[in-house]
Amino acid sequence: MIRAATAADLDAIAALHARARATYYQGHIPEEAYAGEAELTRTREAWARAVARTTGAVLCAEQDGRLTGVAAFRTDADGTTLTQLHVDPDRWRHGTGTALHDACLAAWRRAGVTRARLEVYEHNLRAQAFYARHGWRPDPAAPPSGGTHLTLWLTVPALPTE
Repeated sequence: MIRAATAADLDAIAALHARARATYYQGHIPEEAYAGEAELTRTREAWARAVARTTGAVLCAEQDGRLTGVAAFRTDADGTTLTQLHVDPDRWRHGTGTALHDACLAAWRRAGVTRARLEVYEHNLRAQAFYARHGWRPDPAAPPSGGTHLTLWLTVPALPTE
């Protein structure tokens, strides 16, 4: 089930984000940059700001009452950005990421969004493959942000007509 996140979800969202992040940062950046209590607190605070924001949404995937994934996007003067999409590592390849992505697409279509962007960690090849399967393409004009992320763009596909 996909639903809007609430403040009651923040601890579970931050913990899930930390588990997912550890899988792709491990071996690439120092552990203190993505793990530990201080980082978990910072992550929770960032998610609290995202949940409170009115210029986008935070969506949770749930199965049997357990949070299995989370996605967030925002729309501002620069356009729509998929800022986060994380799936609990034990739920990878079970359709959770696709369900969250589809929910974002549906929200964007309702809002009239035709193009979205995201940044993905350059060493996270699994996420890059996921996004490529869903139509995201690199922006050859955009250099890596800070040398660590790639910018991808998606033309939001229209719903098929019958």
